Amino acid sequence: MTMKLYHNPRCSKSRATKALLDERGLDYETVLYLETPPDTDELLSLVNKLGLQSARDMMRKGEDAYKDLGLSSVSDEDALIVAMSEHPKLIERPIVVNGDQAAIGRPIEAVIKIIE
Repeated sequence: MTMKLYHNPRCSKSRATKALLDERGLDYETVLYLETPPDTDELLSLVNKLGLQSARDMMRKGEDAYKDLGLSSVSDEDALIVAMSEHPKLIERPIVVNGDQAAIGRPIEAVIKIIE
């Protein structure tokens, strides 16, 4: 199974993770999630593969959209997933998926654990 990298080329952490995968000669699919946002099913799958208690744990809480949409007071998991699908800037990055495991590359060591 091919790995996936949810990538934002403008993010230094995302570029560092891409470089790590390239240096190791790994085969992976790059998903430019800002251009092609994941749908709600894909986001829910990511939350599960990441082993998160809440979709909020994969959200960038410093983004304007997080504040503008009042997401800090939203407790409905489905609403959080929909918000990330409609506003992909809210998705934490980078995310690497390897089979049934995933890791957010903050820190990059989290990615190393699932690719070795």
